[in-house]
Amino acid sequence: MATDKLLLLFDKPLEPSFAKKGGNKTIEVPVDYLTDRYKEIAPTLANRIGEDSDEIVQVNQVPHPDLKDVLELGRRENFSLFLPKHKAMAAKLIDIFLKAKNVDEFFSLAVYSRERVNPYLFIYAYSVAILHRKDTKHIKIPNNIQTFPDKFFDSKVFGEVRESAAIVPQGSRIPIEMPLDYTASDLELEHRLAYWREDLGLNLHHWHWHLVYPGSGPPEVVRKDRRGELFYYMHQQIIGRYNVERLCNNMRRVERLTDWQTGLNEAYFPKIDSLVASRAYPARVKDQKMRDVNRRELNVDVEDIVRWRDRMYQAIDQGYVTNTQGQRVNLTEFEGIDILGDMMEPSDLSPNPQLYGSLHGMGHMIIAYIHDPQGKHLEPFTVMGDFNTAMRDPIFYRWHAFVDDVFQRFKGTIPRYTREQLDFPNVSVTDMNVKTPSGSTNQLNTFWQQSDVDFSNGVDFIGSGSVFVRFTHLQHEPFTYNITVNNTTGSNRMGTCRIFLGPKTDERGNPLLLNNQRLMFMEMDRFTVNLKQGQSTIVRNSTQSSVTIPFENSFRDLNRPAGVSQDQFNFCGCGWPHHLLVPKGKPEGYPMQLFVMISDYEQDKVDQPATDDAVECDDASSYCGLRNKKYPDKRSMGYPFDRVPRQGAETLPKFLTPNMRVQDVLINHANRTVRPRSNN
Repeated sequence: MATDKLLLLFDKPLEPSFAKKGGNKTIEVPVDYLTDRYKEIAPTLANRIGEDSDEIVQVNQVPHPDLKDVLELGRRENFSLFLPKHKAMAAKLIDIFLKAKNVDEFFSLAVYSRERVNPYLFIYAYSVAILHRKDTKHIKIPNNIQTFPDKFFDSKVFGEVRESAAIVPQGSRIPIEMPLDYTASDLELEHRLAYWREDLGLNLHHWHWHLVYPGSGPPEVVRKDRRGELFYYMHQQIIGRYNVERLCNNMRRVERLTDWQTGLNEAYFPKIDSLVASRAYPARVKDQKMRDVNRRELNVDVEDIVRWRDRMYQAIDQGYVTNTQGQRVNLTEFEGIDILGDMMEPSDLSPNPQLYGSLHGMGHMIIAYIHDPQGKHLEPFTVMGDFNTAMRDPIFYRWHAFVDDVFQRFKGTIPRYTREQLDFPNVSVTDMNVKTPSGSTNQLNTFWQQSDVDFSNGVDFIGSGSVFVRFTHLQHEPFTYNITVNNTTGSNRMGTCRIFLGPKTDERGNPLLLNNQRLMFMEMDRFTVNLKQGQSTIVRNSTQSSVTIPFENSFRDLNRPAGVSQDQFNFCGCGWPHHLLVPKGKPEGYPMQLFVMISDYEQDKVDQPATDDAVECDDASSYCGLRNKKYPDKRSMGYPFDRVPRQGAETLPKFLTPNMRVQDVLINHANRTVRPRSNN
């Protein structure tokens, strides 16, 4: 296909575009497109083009794009979407790519830009453009592990990768094994959660979500249905899942980062270098304090985020925000959270960026520069400054626990759900259980699994051929939900089945009050069901979850499944990694509660606009929505646990209506490791 050539620009991001790409293809770059470094040897390059190449890819010359502002970021500097200057650069480059008249012009502009623009910035803008152009949306872009593996792996790996690629023949290479524990020892309490925080799929999810939902750029890229609410909900679920994981490891729930004057107790030493930028990601030692940042690329004071926080609290308490025209915009029951999400991130949709600032983003950057706030030592930002790496750091979760608490303050101001808003008259859930292929009932089983990933395309100047790295991650046995429903309405009805999983007790083993428990209820699945008259049984496999993407979409560049379009497969790269659907549990079993609810589809359904998408993509619609469509659920995200419970429903049993049911389950963790899947 004519668009296949676009994928070549993801290969080996530091190597020039005329170097061999895609196995053994060569891009014939016009001399005028070459940088000064290579123009002098252009005749030599021309003679070499085509030698032993399977295919020569032509580039049509077009007028040079205006890259003046974009080039302010050096080729060997790191790139952060939290930095306003970098966001503006990315938005400009995205706009240039989107305005290309056709694929050939887009490719030409991209080749010219690739030779000059910071590789991190280029790949981000290029990926966003591919995702949002009508003529390229069918292309499956590589995940960021394939393009920038340095952001995901132990830095020690890369020396072995280069050695293997240079010396060992392709057929004789064995995977290079990366240990599960490499950033700290068990003497560091927070390291108990390193397997989760540093999980490749988890960090890819965060990267891909922000790729699908950019905060800045042309309106058609940013303005998406319920974008701000989705920012809130996706991150709320991360904190809920993280807290459950902590409880499984005998740790307290994460403490909100609200004291911005005292040193941070958590240290983090990432052990990852940057193959593109000239510096490795710095460490943060214990007890460093958040201080005013005064650097070339950013000036922000701690007092700024204090002021923005107070203004958001004021807006929540008074029930409205003030837009740039001085008008009141009410924080209504259903739309208020969407407005607050755009303000908090912030996205270009914020009603008043000057007044409400960038609380979430600048909090990230003040922490990211905590080690060198004035740039005296020329140190780059830490992992907290990068969407690819931020979730590795324990402080990410303390910061986002604060961010979520601001959202929960708003949720506490809106009406609580009444029994009538929760009930589905004459529909009741009478039984529920989960079963595994091994024969367990109401027991979920987790273990360790090894997997291999090929990232040879992301390591420059090592020649061709695959080089696999083997890593270890959490995995669970598949399971099936069996839900018995009784419909006595007198006719067939449509319902929405909502499944959540949450802890039963707190850190001390005491039963949780619902207002605390609801914040740790993890959405496991949501789907539409046809309820026949009388009693029926719903059978649903865990692999069908509306939250997760398949394992293969996270790590492996496999052919798409039969019947699934490339557009589907590409968008479905956004989603929670399926191998982390179930918390780790404990060897003796960790008690959890599985919650199911059947709500009335007539109250849930959304009238969708007509689009040119032939096949729907809903692998992870709960966290990522639907491509080019409205969010597929009219209810507030997280319903029915997104609000303070009604009076008299302080515990989960008192909260239940007949269309709900709770089942106690145990999560058993076996400390065994399963060998990798085949690389063939």
